[in-house]
Amino acid sequence: MPWVYLVVAGVLEVVWAFYMKQSEGFTKPGAAAITLIAMFASFGLLSLAMRSLPLGTAYTVWTGIGAVGAFAVGVLVLGEQATPMRIAAAGLIVGGLVLMKMSSPS
Repeated sequence: MPWVYLVVAGVLEVVWAFYMKQSEGFTKPGAAAITLIAMFASFGLLSLAMRSLPLGTAYTVWTGIGAVGAFAVGVLVLGEQATPMRIAAAGLIVGGLVLMKMSSPS
């Protein structure tokens, strides 16, 4: 179950990052509210996952999901550039996440 919490926390990190961008510096109340709710839920689920997962594993996977997810949303939804270097960087992050999962005792 901690891995489920962790993955959902990572997805919520992508949600709050996207809506933070949409809030335009917290000037749009709806997007700002979604940002704060998703942020709170993400941190809460991360803390549940950390009850049994090592700190380094949990935090690395959480930030990695957020980083790669935000990159994907930026490219697919916001029209940001998907240059070969950015795609390679995201691939390296995913590789690191796989290794972190494989090395975790839980």
